[in-house]
Amino acid sequence: MQSCKYSCETASETLAWINDIIHFITPFSFLINSHVVNFFKDRLWENVNAEWIDCLRGEPVQNLLLIPSGVVQDQWPTSLKEFILKLRSMVFRQEQADLNMALPGLQMTSLNSVLAQGMNVKKRHEVEVLSAVVSTVAGGVRAHAIVDVGAGQGYLAQVLAFQYQHPVIAIDACSHHGIVTDARAERIKKHYASQMVKSGSGMRTLNVPKTITCCVLSIDTLKTLVETSLPGKDVEQSGLKGGNQEDQGKLNWPSDANKKPSTVLAGLHACGDLSVTMLKTFLECKDVKAIVSIGCCYNLLSEESIGDGGSLCGFPMSHAVRSTGLSLGKSARDLACQSAERWRSLDMHAGVHNFELHAFRAAFQMVLSKYYPEVVMCAPSIGRKGKALRRRHQRRSAESQLHLKGNTCYTRQNFTPVVPAESETEGISGSTSEIQALPSESNGSAGCEGTKFDDKFSNFENFCQSGLSHLGIKCSHDINLQGIWKEAEPFLDLIGPYWSLRAALGPLLETLILLDRLLFLQERGSALEAYLLPIFDPNISPRNVAIIAKKIDKDLRSSCY
Repeated sequence: MQSCKYSCETASETLAWINDIIHFITPFSFLINSHVVNFFKDRLWENVNAEWIDCLRGEPVQNLLLIPSGVVQDQWPTSLKEFILKLRSMVFRQEQADLNMALPGLQMTSLNSVLAQGMNVKKRHEVEVLSAVVSTVAGGVRAHAIVDVGAGQGYLAQVLAFQYQHPVIAIDACSHHGIVTDARAERIKKHYASQMVKSGSGMRTLNVPKTITCCVLSIDTLKTLVETSLPGKDVEQSGLKGGNQEDQGKLNWPSDANKKPSTVLAGLHACGDLSVTMLKTFLECKDVKAIVSIGCCYNLLSEESIGDGGSLCGFPMSHAVRSTGLSLGKSARDLACQSAERWRSLDMHAGVHNFELHAFRAAFQMVLSKYYPEVVMCAPSIGRKGKALRRRHQRRSAESQLHLKGNTCYTRQNFTPVVPAESETEGISGSTSEIQALPSESNGSAGCEGTKFDDKFSNFENFCQSGLSHLGIKCSHDINLQGIWKEAEPFLDLIGPYWSLRAALGPLLETLILLDRLLFLQERGSALEAYLLPIFDPNISPRNVAIIAKKIDKDLRSSCY
Protein backbone atom coordinates (compact mmCIF):
# COMPACT_ATOMS: atom_id res chain seq x y z
CA MET A 1 0.00 0.00 0.00
CA GLN A 2 2.81 2.36 -0.95
CA SER A 3 2.29 5.42 -3.11
CA CYS A 4 1.93 4.56 -6.80
CA LYS A 5 5.40 5.98 -7.48
CA TYR A 6 7.40 3.62 -5.28
CA SER A 7 7.41 -0.13 -5.03
CA CYS A 8 9.82 -2.74 -3.71
CA GLU A 9 8.46 -5.89 -5.33
CA THR A 10 11.61 -6.37 -7.42
CA ALA A 11 15.28 -5.60 -6.92
CA SER A 12 15.23 -2.98 -9.67
CA GLU A 13 12.26 -1.17 -8.12
CA THR A 14 13.85 -1.27 -4.68
CA LEU A 15 17.13 0.12 -6.04
CA ALA A 16 15.31 2.92 -7.88
CA TRP A 17 13.61 3.88 -4.62
CA ILE A 18 16.93 3.82 -2.77
CA ASN A 19 18.60 5.99 -5.41
CA ASP A 20 15.84 8.59 -5.15
CA ILE A 21 16.30 8.72 -1.38
CA ILE A 22 20.07 9.12 -1.68
CA HIS A 23 19.62 11.89 -4.23
CA PHE A 24 17.13 13.66 -1.97
CA ILE A 25 19.08 13.52 1.30
CA THR A 26 22.50 14.46 -0.10
CA PRO A 27 21.90 18.25 -0.06
CA PHE A 28 20.66 18.01 3.54
CA SER A 29 23.71 16.31 5.01
CA PHE A 30 24.27 19.41 7.16
CA LEU A 31 20.92 18.75 8.83
CA ILE A 32 21.31 14.98 9.10
CA ASN A 33 24.85 15.01 10.47
CA SER A 34 24.41 17.79 13.00
CA HIS A 35 24.67 17.19 16.74
CA VAL A 36 21.85 18.54 18.89
CA VAL A 37 24.21 19.32 21.72
CA ASN A 38 25.99 21.88 19.53
CA PHE A 39 22.87 23.79 18.53
CA PHE A 40 23.73 27.00 20.37
CA LYS A 41 27.49 26.63 20.29
CA ASP A 42 27.68 26.20 16.49
CA ARG A 43 24.59 28.29 15.64
CA LEU A 44 23.18 25.39 13.64
CA TRP A 45 20.01 27.22 12.60
CA GLU A 46 22.07 29.45 10.30
CA ASN A 47 22.57 26.47 7.94
CA VAL A 48 18.83 26.17 7.27
CA ASN A 49 16.83 28.17 4.74
CA ALA A 50 16.13 31.41 6.59
CA GLU A 51 12.61 31.67 5.16
CA TRP A 52 11.78 28.23 6.58
CA ILE A 53 13.13 29.05 10.02
CA ASP A 54 11.42 32.44 10.18
CA CYS A 55 8.11 30.86 9.21
CA LEU A 56 8.32 27.93 11.61
CA ARG A 57 9.50 29.86 14.65
CA GLY A 58 6.05 31.40 14.89
CA GLU A 59 4.15 28.11 14.56
CA PRO A 60 2.24 26.49 17.45
CA VAL A 61 3.90 23.51 19.08
CA GLN A 62 1.27 21.13 17.70
CA ASN A 63 2.13 22.09 14.10
CA LEU A 64 5.82 21.46 14.68
CA LEU A 65 5.10 18.04 16.15
CA LEU A 66 3.21 17.09 12.99
CA ILE A 67 6.03 17.89 10.56
CA PRO A 68 7.66 14.42 10.79
CA SER A 69 4.27 12.97 9.75
CA GLY A 70 4.29 15.10 6.61
CA VAL A 71 1.63 17.60 7.69
CA VAL A 72 2.07 21.08 6.21
CA GLN A 73 0.20 24.37 6.63
CA ASP A 74 -1.21 26.38 3.74
CA GLN A 75 0.59 29.58 4.71
CA TRP A 76 4.06 28.05 4.65
CA PRO A 77 6.56 28.86 1.87
CA THR A 78 6.11 26.69 -1.21
CA SER A 79 9.67 25.38 -1.02
CA LEU A 80 9.15 24.24 2.58
CA LYS A 81 5.93 22.44 1.76
CA GLU A 82 7.56 20.76 -1.23
CA PHE A 83 10.46 19.59 0.95
CA ILE A 84 8.20 18.01 3.56
CA LEU A 85 5.74 16.45 1.10
CA LYS A 86 8.45 15.10 -1.21
CA LEU A 87 10.30 13.65 1.75
CA ARG A 88 7.20 11.99 3.14
CA SER A 89 6.29 10.50 -0.25
CA MET A 90 9.49 8.45 -0.13
CA VAL A 91 8.96 7.07 3.37
CA PHE A 92 7.88 3.45 3.61
CA ARG A 93 4.28 3.39 4.81
CA GLN A 94 4.21 2.00 8.34
CA GLU A 95 0.47 1.73 8.93
CA GLN A 96 -0.22 -1.74 10.30
CA ALA A 97 -0.91 -4.18 7.48
CA ASP A 98 -4.02 -6.29 7.08
CA LEU A 99 -2.22 -9.39 8.28
CA ASN A 100 -4.97 -11.80 7.32
CA MET A 101 -4.70 -10.59 3.74
CA ALA A 102 -0.90 -10.45 3.71
CA LEU A 103 -0.47 -13.84 5.38
CA PRO A 104 -3.32 -16.17 4.41
CA GLY A 105 -4.00 -18.72 7.09
CA LEU A 106 -2.79 -16.53 9.93
CA GLN A 107 -4.70 -17.16 13.13
CA MET A 108 -3.96 -14.69 15.89
CA THR A 109 -4.90 -15.65 19.42
CA SER A 110 -5.03 -13.31 22.39
CA LEU A 111 -2.55 -14.13 25.11
CA ASN A 112 -3.98 -15.57 28.28
CA SER A 113 -3.09 -14.01 31.62
CA VAL A 114 -0.42 -16.62 32.36
CA LEU A 115 1.52 -16.09 29.12
CA ALA A 116 1.09 -12.31 29.31
CA GLN A 117 2.29 -12.02 32.89
CA GLY A 118 5.01 -9.39 33.23
CA MET A 119 4.43 -7.85 29.80
CA ASN A 120 3.57 -4.19 29.41
CA VAL A 121 1.06 -3.08 26.76
CA LYS A 122 3.74 -2.62 24.10
CA LYS A 123 5.40 -5.98 24.69
CA ARG A 124 2.09 -7.83 24.79
CA HIS A 125 1.03 -6.29 21.48
CA GLU A 126 4.36 -7.17 19.87
CA VAL A 127 4.47 -10.74 21.14
CA GLU A 128 0.82 -11.42 20.36
CA VAL A 129 1.22 -10.29 16.74
CA LEU A 130 4.72 -11.55 16.02
CA SER A 131 4.11 -15.03 17.44
CA ALA A 132 1.14 -15.47 15.08
CA VAL A 133 3.20 -14.22 12.11
CA VAL A 134 6.17 -16.45 12.91
CA SER A 135 3.94 -19.47 13.45
CA THR A 136 2.27 -18.90 10.09
CA VAL A 137 5.60 -18.54 8.29
CA ALA A 138 7.00 -21.62 10.04
CA GLY A 139 3.97 -23.64 9.00
CA GLY A 140 4.26 -22.40 5.44
CA VAL A 141 7.85 -23.61 5.04
CA ARG A 142 7.20 -26.77 7.09
CA ALA A 143 9.87 -25.86 9.61
CA HIS A 144 10.38 -28.17 12.55
CA ALA A 145 11.68 -25.58 14.99
CA ILE A 146 12.03 -21.85 15.59
CA VAL A 147 15.16 -20.10 16.82
CA ASP A 148 14.37 -16.90 18.75
CA VAL A 149 17.49 -14.73 18.45
CA GLY A 150 17.94 -12.09 21.14
CA ALA A 151 15.17 -13.75 23.14
CA GLY A 152 15.44 -11.54 26.22
CA GLN A 153 13.26 -12.99 28.96
CA GLY A 154 11.69 -15.45 26.55
CA TYR A 155 8.26 -13.90 26.03
CA LEU A 156 8.11 -14.65 22.29
CA ALA A 157 9.74 -18.06 22.66
CA GLN A 158 7.27 -19.15 25.33
CA VAL A 159 4.20 -18.08 23.36
CA LEU A 160 5.50 -19.90 20.29
CA ALA A 161 6.16 -23.00 22.38
CA PHE A 162 3.14 -23.19 24.67
CA GLN A 163 0.42 -21.52 22.61
CA TYR A 164 1.46 -22.46 19.08
CA GLN A 165 3.19 -25.72 20.07
CA HIS A 166 6.47 -25.19 18.21
CA PRO A 167 9.82 -26.50 19.40
CA VAL A 168 11.79 -23.33 20.19
CA ILE A 169 15.42 -22.47 20.90
CA ALA A 170 15.82 -19.15 22.77
CA ILE A 171 19.24 -17.52 22.37
CA ASP A 172 20.32 -14.50 24.41
CA ALA A 173 23.66 -13.06 25.49
CA CYS A 174 22.53 -12.47 29.07
CA SER A 175 22.72 -15.46 31.40
CA HIS A 176 20.25 -13.78 33.75
CA HIS A 177 17.70 -13.69 30.94
CA GLY A 178 18.18 -17.41 30.45
CA ILE A 179 17.53 -18.07 34.12
CA VAL A 180 14.41 -15.89 34.07
CA THR A 181 13.21 -17.58 30.87
CA ASP A 182 13.60 -21.05 32.36
CA ALA A 183 11.89 -20.12 35.62
CA ARG A 184 9.01 -18.43 33.83
CA ALA A 185 8.63 -21.38 31.45
CA GLU A 186 8.43 -23.76 34.39
CA ARG A 187 5.57 -21.76 35.90
CA ILE A 188 3.75 -21.68 32.57
CA LYS A 189 4.31 -25.41 32.12
CA LYS A 190 2.72 -26.15 35.49
CA HIS A 191 -0.30 -24.07 34.55
CA TYR A 192 -0.81 -25.89 31.26
CA ALA A 193 -0.21 -29.28 32.88
CA SER A 194 -2.87 -28.47 35.47
CA GLN A 195 -5.30 -27.40 32.75
CA MET A 196 -4.67 -30.63 30.87
CA VAL A 197 -5.38 -32.70 33.96
CA LYS A 198 -8.58 -30.77 34.65
CA SER A 199 -9.77 -31.13 31.08
CA GLY A 200 -8.94 -34.82 31.02
CA SER A 201 -7.05 -34.55 27.73
CA GLY A 202 -3.69 -35.61 29.08
CA MET A 203 -2.27 -36.34 25.64
CA ARG A 204 -0.65 -33.15 24.47
CA THR A 205 3.11 -32.78 24.65
CA LEU A 206 4.21 -29.47 26.13
CA ASN A 207 7.05 -27.80 24.28
CA VAL A 208 9.31 -25.84 26.62
CA PRO A 209 11.86 -23.48 25.04
CA LYS A 210 15.45 -24.59 25.22
CA THR A 211 17.59 -21.67 26.37
CA ILE A 212 21.12 -20.96 25.18
CA THR A 213 23.30 -18.19 26.61
CA CYS A 214 25.64 -16.97 23.91
CA CYS A 215 26.80 -13.61 22.60
CA VAL A 216 26.20 -13.81 18.86
CA LEU A 217 29.00 -11.74 17.38
CA SER A 218 29.32 -13.37 13.97
CA ILE A 219 27.49 -15.30 11.29
CA ASP A 220 29.59 -18.37 12.09
CA THR A 221 28.49 -18.28 15.73
CA LEU A 222 24.78 -18.14 14.91
CA LYS A 223 25.16 -20.67 12.12
CA THR A 224 26.90 -23.09 14.48
CA LEU A 225 24.23 -22.63 17.13
CA VAL A 226 21.49 -23.37 14.60
CA GLU A 227 23.27 -26.41 13.20
CA THR A 228 24.25 -27.95 16.54
CA SER A 229 21.30 -27.08 18.76
CA LEU A 230 18.85 -29.31 16.90
CA PRO A 231 20.64 -32.63 16.32
CA GLY A 232 17.61 -34.55 15.13
CA LYS A 233 16.01 -37.13 17.39
CA ASP A 234 18.56 -36.68 20.14
CA VAL A 235 17.32 -33.23 21.09
CA GLU A 236 16.02 -33.15 24.63
CA GLN A 237 12.86 -31.33 25.58
CA SER A 238 11.00 -30.71 28.78
CA GLY A 239 7.57 -32.17 28.24
CA LEU A 240 4.50 -33.68 29.81
CA LYS A 241 2.50 -36.25 27.94
CA GLY A 242 -0.53 -37.92 29.35
CA GLY A 243 1.10 -39.55 32.33
CA ASN A 244 3.35 -41.72 30.12
CA GLN A 245 6.72 -40.81 31.58
CA GLU A 246 8.61 -42.84 28.98
CA ASP A 247 7.41 -40.49 26.27
CA GLN A 248 8.77 -37.37 27.95
CA GLY A 249 11.91 -35.55 26.86
CA LYS A 250 11.89 -36.14 23.09
CA LEU A 251 10.83 -33.96 20.19
CA ASN A 252 8.91 -35.38 17.25
CA TRP A 253 11.41 -34.72 14.47
CA PRO A 254 11.16 -36.15 10.94
CA SER A 255 11.22 -39.94 10.74
CA ASP A 256 14.40 -39.83 8.69
CA ALA A 257 17.11 -39.89 11.34
CA ASN A 258 19.66 -38.51 8.89
CA LYS A 259 17.59 -35.45 8.08
CA LYS A 260 18.24 -32.38 10.21
CA PRO A 261 15.16 -30.43 11.23
CA SER A 262 14.62 -27.20 9.32
CA THR A 263 14.30 -23.97 11.24
CA VAL A 264 12.95 -20.43 11.12
CA LEU A 265 14.93 -17.53 12.58
CA ALA A 266 12.83 -15.00 14.51
CA GLY A 267 13.94 -11.73 16.06
CA LEU A 268 11.86 -9.22 17.98
CA HIS A 269 13.88 -6.00 17.86
CA ALA A 270 17.20 -7.75 17.57
CA CYS A 271 19.58 -4.93 18.36
CA GLY A 272 21.97 -3.28 15.89
CA ASP A 273 24.09 -5.73 13.93
CA LEU A 274 22.28 -8.75 15.38
CA SER A 275 19.47 -8.26 12.85
CA VAL A 276 22.08 -8.11 10.09
CA THR A 277 23.75 -11.29 11.35
CA MET A 278 20.38 -13.04 11.28
CA LEU A 279 19.78 -12.08 7.64
CA LYS A 280 23.21 -13.29 6.57
CA THR A 281 22.86 -16.51 8.54
CA PHE A 282 19.53 -17.12 6.80
CA LEU A 283 21.36 -17.06 3.47
CA GLU A 284 24.34 -19.14 4.51
CA CYS A 285 22.71 -21.84 6.63
CA LYS A 286 20.85 -24.38 4.52
CA ASP A 287 18.83 -25.57 7.54
CA VAL A 288 17.22 -22.14 7.95
CA LYS A 289 14.23 -22.02 5.65
CA ALA A 290 12.77 -18.63 6.61
CA ILE A 291 13.35 -15.54 8.69
CA VAL A 292 11.09 -13.00 10.36
CA SER A 293 13.18 -10.11 11.63
CA ILE A 294 12.26 -6.77 13.16
CA GLY A 295 15.34 -4.66 13.78
CA CYS A 296 15.97 -1.73 16.07
CA CYS A 297 18.79 0.41 17.45
CA TYR A 298 20.08 1.55 14.07
CA ASN A 299 22.43 3.81 16.00
CA LEU A 300 24.40 0.68 16.99
CA LEU A 301 24.89 -0.56 13.43
CA SER A 302 28.46 -0.90 12.23
CA GLU A 303 29.48 0.77 8.99
CA GLU A 304 32.38 0.10 6.70
CA SER A 305 34.63 2.86 5.47
CA ILE A 306 34.43 3.78 1.82
CA GLY A 307 36.62 1.35 -0.11
CA ASP A 308 36.67 -1.20 2.69
CA GLY A 309 35.50 -4.50 1.28
CA GLY A 310 34.55 -6.04 4.61
CA SER A 311 31.37 -8.07 4.40
CA LEU A 312 30.29 -7.91 8.03
CA CYS A 313 29.18 -4.29 8.23
CA GLY A 314 25.66 -3.48 9.35
CA PHE A 315 25.13 -0.83 6.68
CA PRO A 316 25.09 -0.94 3.78
CA MET A 317 24.31 -4.62 3.22
CA SER A 318 23.36 -4.73 -0.44
CA HIS A 319 26.01 -4.84 -3.14
CA ALA A 320 24.30 -2.03 -5.07
CA VAL A 321 24.32 0.43 -2.17
CA ARG A 322 27.84 -0.52 -1.13
CA SER A 323 29.04 0.22 -4.65
CA THR A 324 27.88 3.83 -4.26
CA GLY A 325 30.26 4.37 -1.34
CA LEU A 326 27.39 5.68 0.79
CA SER A 327 28.03 6.02 4.51
CA LEU A 328 25.44 7.30 6.94
CA GLY A 329 27.44 7.99 10.10
CA LYS A 330 26.30 7.83 13.68
CA SER A 331 24.19 11.00 13.66
CA ALA A 332 22.17 9.74 10.70
CA ARG A 333 21.74 6.31 12.27
CA ASP A 334 20.61 7.96 15.50
CA LEU A 335 18.14 10.01 13.52
CA ALA A 336 16.72 6.90 11.83
CA CYS A 337 15.41 5.85 15.25
CA GLN A 338 13.00 8.79 15.41
CA SER A 339 9.29 8.01 15.14
CA ALA A 340 6.76 10.28 13.45
CA GLU A 341 4.01 8.51 15.40
CA ARG A 342 5.65 9.29 18.72
CA TRP A 343 6.04 12.95 17.75
CA ARG A 344 2.41 13.15 16.68
CA SER A 345 1.15 11.54 19.88
CA LEU A 346 2.72 14.13 22.20
CA ASP A 347 0.35 16.69 23.64
CA MET A 348 1.36 20.31 24.03
CA HIS A 349 2.47 19.95 27.63
CA ALA A 350 4.64 16.89 27.02
CA GLY A 351 6.07 18.42 23.85
CA VAL A 352 7.08 21.67 25.52
CA HIS A 353 8.63 19.81 28.43
CA ASN A 354 10.73 17.69 26.06
CA PHE A 355 11.71 20.85 24.25
CA GLU A 356 13.02 22.45 27.42
CA LEU A 357 15.05 19.41 28.42
CA HIS A 358 16.86 19.43 25.09
CA ALA A 359 17.37 23.17 25.22
CA PHE A 360 19.06 22.70 28.59
CA ARG A 361 21.32 20.03 27.13
CA ALA A 362 22.39 22.24 24.23
CA ALA A 363 23.10 25.12 26.62
CA PHE A 364 24.98 22.74 28.92
CA GLN A 365 27.27 21.94 26.00
CA MET A 366 28.22 25.62 25.94
CA VAL A 367 29.22 25.30 29.58
CA LEU A 368 31.39 22.28 28.82
CA SER A 369 32.96 23.91 25.77
CA LYS A 370 33.87 27.06 27.65
CA TYR A 371 34.97 25.66 30.99
CA TYR A 372 35.81 21.99 30.34
CA PRO A 373 37.05 21.74 26.72
CA GLU A 374 39.01 18.58 27.51
CA VAL A 375 35.74 16.87 28.49
CA VAL A 376 34.08 17.87 25.21
CA MET A 377 36.89 16.19 23.30
CA CYS A 378 35.81 12.89 24.84
CA ALA A 379 32.23 13.25 23.51
CA PRO A 380 30.67 12.96 26.96
CA SER A 381 27.29 11.40 27.62
CA ILE A 382 25.45 12.62 30.68
CA GLY A 383 22.93 9.81 30.75
CA ARG A 384 19.67 8.92 29.04
CA LYS A 385 17.31 9.29 31.96
CA GLY A 386 15.17 12.02 30.46
CA LYS A 387 12.76 9.27 29.40
CA ALA A 388 11.70 8.59 32.98
CA LEU A 389 11.01 12.24 33.61
CA ARG A 390 9.16 12.53 30.32
CA ARG A 391 6.92 9.62 31.22
CA ARG A 392 6.00 11.22 34.52
CA HIS A 393 5.00 14.36 32.65
CA GLN A 394 2.97 12.36 30.16
CA ARG A 395 1.05 10.75 33.00
CA ARG A 396 0.38 14.16 34.48
CA SER A 397 -0.59 15.71 31.17
CA ALA A 398 -4.10 14.30 31.33
CA GLU A 399 -4.59 15.97 34.69
CA SER A 400 -3.41 19.29 33.34
CA GLN A 401 -5.59 19.47 30.22
CA LEU A 402 -8.19 21.74 31.80
CA HIS A 403 -5.45 24.01 33.04
CA LEU A 404 -3.84 24.14 29.61
CA LYS A 405 -7.13 24.92 27.87
CA GLY A 406 -7.51 27.92 30.14
CA ASN A 407 -3.92 29.04 29.69
CA THR A 408 -3.00 28.51 26.05
CA CYS A 409 -0.12 30.93 26.05
CA TYR A 410 2.40 29.06 23.90
CA THR A 411 3.71 31.65 21.48
CA ARG A 412 6.90 32.11 19.53
CA GLN A 413 8.44 34.15 22.33
CA ASN A 414 7.77 31.74 25.13
CA PHE A 415 8.36 28.13 24.17
CA THR A 416 11.63 26.32 23.64
CA PRO A 417 10.92 23.40 21.34
CA VAL A 418 13.32 20.55 20.72
CA VAL A 419 12.93 17.01 19.40
CA PRO A 420 11.01 14.54 21.56
CA ALA A 421 13.30 11.61 22.23
CA GLU A 422 12.15 8.28 20.80
CA SER A 423 11.62 5.59 23.40
CA GLU A 424 13.75 2.87 21.89
CA THR A 425 16.76 5.15 21.65
CA GLU A 426 17.24 8.63 22.96
CA GLY A 427 18.67 9.47 19.58
CA ILE A 428 21.73 11.52 20.48
CA SER A 429 24.95 11.12 22.37
CA GLY A 430 24.86 13.15 25.52
CA SER A 431 21.12 13.35 25.86
CA THR A 432 19.23 14.82 28.75
CA SER A 433 19.88 13.63 32.27
CA GLU A 434 17.34 13.16 35.01
CA ILE A 435 16.34 16.21 37.02
CA GLN A 436 14.53 15.21 40.16
CA ALA A 437 12.50 18.35 40.70
CA LEU A 438 11.94 21.06 38.14
CA PRO A 439 9.87 24.04 39.25
CA SER A 440 7.82 23.76 36.06
CA GLU A 441 7.05 20.18 36.93
CA SER A 442 4.65 21.24 39.64
CA ASN A 443 3.10 24.34 38.18
CA GLY A 444 2.77 23.22 34.56
CA SER A 445 3.89 26.61 33.34
CA ALA A 446 6.83 25.59 31.16
CA GLY A 447 6.77 27.79 28.10
CA CYS A 448 4.07 30.22 29.25
CA GLU A 449 4.45 33.96 29.40
CA GLY A 450 4.22 33.80 33.17
CA THR A 451 7.47 31.83 33.35
CA LYS A 452 10.14 34.25 34.47
CA PHE A 453 13.76 34.20 33.38
CA ASP A 454 14.74 33.22 36.90
CA ASP A 455 12.42 30.19 36.79
CA LYS A 456 13.95 28.80 33.60
CA PHE A 457 17.43 29.66 34.72
CA SER A 458 16.86 27.81 37.97
CA ASN A 459 15.85 24.73 35.97
CA PHE A 460 18.92 25.09 33.79
CA GLU A 461 21.14 25.51 36.84
CA ASN A 462 19.75 22.28 38.31
CA PHE A 463 20.34 20.54 35.00
CA CYS A 464 23.96 21.66 34.87
CA GLN A 465 24.64 20.55 38.41
CA SER A 466 23.16 17.15 37.64
CA GLY A 467 25.15 16.86 34.40
CA LEU A 468 28.45 17.85 35.98
CA SER A 469 27.85 15.43 38.83
CA HIS A 470 27.25 12.63 36.35
CA LEU A 471 30.57 13.44 34.70
CA GLY A 472 32.33 13.45 38.07
CA ILE A 473 32.98 17.20 37.94
CA LYS A 474 32.49 19.49 40.91
CA CYS A 475 30.61 22.63 39.98
CA SER A 476 32.86 25.67 40.39
CA HIS A 477 31.66 29.08 41.51
CA ASP A 478 33.74 30.53 38.68
CA ILE A 479 31.28 29.17 36.11
CA ASN A 480 28.94 31.90 34.91
CA LEU A 481 25.82 29.83 34.26
CA GLN A 482 23.62 32.88 34.13
CA GLY A 483 25.77 34.40 31.40
CA ILE A 484 25.59 31.17 29.37
CA TRP A 485 21.82 31.06 29.71
CA LYS A 486 21.43 34.70 28.66
CA GLU A 487 23.57 33.94 25.60
CA ALA A 488 21.34 31.02 24.59
CA GLU A 489 17.95 32.48 25.52
CA PRO A 490 17.37 34.66 22.39
CA PHE A 491 17.55 31.53 20.22
CA LEU A 492 15.42 29.14 22.25
CA ASP A 493 12.50 29.40 19.86
CA LEU A 494 14.67 28.29 16.92
CA ILE A 495 15.33 24.79 18.22
CA GLY A 496 11.80 23.57 17.58
CA PRO A 497 11.74 24.45 13.87
CA TYR A 498 15.25 23.07 13.40
CA TRP A 499 14.56 19.79 15.11
CA SER A 500 11.16 19.32 13.52
CA LEU A 501 12.78 19.55 10.09
CA ARG A 502 15.59 17.24 11.13
CA ALA A 503 13.25 14.68 12.70
CA ALA A 504 11.23 14.56 9.47
CA LEU A 505 14.29 12.99 7.83
CA GLY A 506 14.39 10.19 10.41
CA PRO A 507 11.67 7.95 8.89
CA LEU A 508 13.28 8.42 5.48
CA LEU A 509 16.63 7.24 6.80
CA GLU A 510 14.94 4.23 8.38
CA THR A 511 13.34 3.51 5.01
CA LEU A 512 16.77 3.59 3.41
CA ILE A 513 18.12 1.07 5.94
CA LEU A 514 15.12 -1.24 5.50
CA LEU A 515 15.24 -1.09 1.71
CA ASP A 516 18.97 -1.83 1.75
CA ARG A 517 18.28 -4.98 3.79
CA LEU A 518 15.50 -6.00 1.44
CA LEU A 519 17.69 -5.40 -1.61
CA PHE A 520 20.44 -7.49 -0.02
CA LEU A 521 18.03 -10.43 -0.11
CA GLN A 522 16.54 -9.59 -3.50
CA GLU A 523 20.01 -9.57 -5.07
CA ARG A 524 20.04 -13.36 -4.54
CA GLY A 525 17.53 -13.67 -7.36
CA SER A 526 14.91 -16.39 -7.58
CA ALA A 527 16.47 -18.53 -4.84
CA LEU A 528 14.24 -16.84 -2.28
CA GLU A 529 11.43 -14.38 -1.83
CA ALA A 530 11.49 -11.44 0.56
CA TYR A 531 9.28 -8.53 1.48
CA LEU A 532 8.67 -5.84 4.08
CA LEU A 533 5.53 -5.97 6.19
CA PRO A 534 4.46 -3.51 8.94
CA ILE A 535 2.99 -5.91 11.49
CA PHE A 536 2.58 -3.76 14.63
CA ASP A 537 0.50 -0.69 15.34
CA PRO A 538 3.17 2.03 14.92
CA ASN A 539 1.59 4.12 17.68
CA ILE A 540 2.35 1.30 20.10
CA SER A 541 5.59 -0.01 18.59
CA PRO A 542 7.31 2.40 16.17
CA ARG A 543 9.85 -0.16 14.95
CA ASN A 544 7.12 -2.21 13.32
CA VAL A 545 8.41 -3.32 9.90
CA ALA A 546 9.25 -7.00 9.64
CA ILE A 547 11.56 -8.38 6.98
CA ILE A 548 10.07 -11.71 6.02
CA ALA A 549 12.06 -13.98 3.73
CA LYS A 550 11.89 -17.63 2.81
CA LYS A 551 13.65 -20.00 0.54
CA ILE A 552 11.33 -20.61 -2.36
CA ASP A 553 8.18 -22.59 -1.71
CA LYS A 554 5.96 -22.63 -4.77
CA ASP A 555 2.89 -23.09 -2.62
CA LEU A 556 3.25 -19.60 -1.19
CA ARG A 557 2.97 -16.22 -2.84
CA SER A 558 4.43 -13.06 -1.34
CA SER A 559 4.41 -9.42 -2.29
CA CYS A 560 5.87 -6.23 -0.93
CA TYR A 561 3.39 -4.36 1.20
